[in-house]
This record gives sequence, C-alpha cells and structure tokens, in this order.
Amino acid sequence: MRELALNILDIAENSLRAGATLVEIDLAADFSQDAFSISVRDNGKGMSKEMLASVCDPFTTTRTTRKVGMGLPLFKYSAESAGGTFHITSEEGKGTAVTAAYRISHVDRMPLGDFGGVALQLVTMNPGVDFCFTAKAGDRQGELDTREVRAILGEEIPLGAPEVRAFLKDYIKENLTDIFGGRL
Repeated sequence: MRELALNILDIAENSLRAGATLVEIDLAADFSQDAFSISVRDNGKGMSKEMLASVCDPFTTTRTTRKVGMGLPLFKYSAESAGGTFHITSEEGKGTAVTAAYRISHVDRMPLGDFGGVALQLVTMNPGVDFCFTAKAGDRQGELDTREVRAILGEEIPLGAPEVRAFLKDYIKENLTDIFGGRL
C-alpha cells in the first residue's frame, strides 16, 4: 500500500467483516516528538487467543476467497519499518484494537494520504455502523462521531444523502488541514 489511509481502510473493513457496529479511529501526531500513531478499535466479534497469536502471519486469514491475508502484516510492517511499533489486542465477543506508531521523519514512513476520503467512504457506505474519528496534534483536535450526526439529522436523512455527504467531505478536509497542516 502506498499510503497509510489505505491501511486504515483495510483494518476498518476487517472490523466490518467482524460484525462491528462501532469503529473508532484515532490519529495523533506529536510533531515535537517526531511521533504519529493510528489506532483502530471495534466492538466486533474479536479473535481467539490462537488467531490473535498468528494474525500477523500473511498466511493466516479467515477469508474463504483466498489463502493470504495481507492487511495486518502490511500495517505492522509499515510501522516497524518506519522506526515505530505495532500492537494488537482482541477478546472474543468484545472486539479488537490495533495501534501502529511511526517516526514522522523516518524516510520509510508512508504519507497519511487521503484519510478524509477513506473516512467519508466508511461513513457513507456503511449506514448500519457508527464511526468515531478523532485527530489531534498539539492543542488542535477534531472529532467526527456519526452517532452525534445522526442525532442531529434524525432517522429520515441518511449520511449518504448528497447534501450531507458534501458537508461531511468539507468538514473532514478542513479539520484535517487545520489539525495536521498537511504535514503527514
């Protein structure tokens, strides 16, 4: 994958396949410490201890359409090859949490890429799932929680409605620019 946003999309899609009804995605940058982290948490079905122990092996997958699962191994590699760390926890019936940390200045750190487009796609293409996105850097922070948006819009207006989609697209882009200033 050429950008971290695609890794995030892949991990979020794992959450959706695991039956999650809530997916939380956090981006945090500390430019003074040269640190950036991505966390994805869900309330899906979780994994057994056996599956968790082998989930970062590319030849471990729950999919029946192919025998290779590259999402988590690539996410782990992206962090570790950029001077960072990778951590995954999971509990059956409770969900899974994945965190990847990066050294921002590392030559092998992939750019964040179009995270705004990924967030918009996840929100508008999965009407039965709630998403909570947070982004922070220093004293700048933003959040988009679809539970709050749904409470404002009511049941009759879907998040994928053209006007809502346009608003969300601008809201996400403006907040990411304000928080990270294009530095990721």
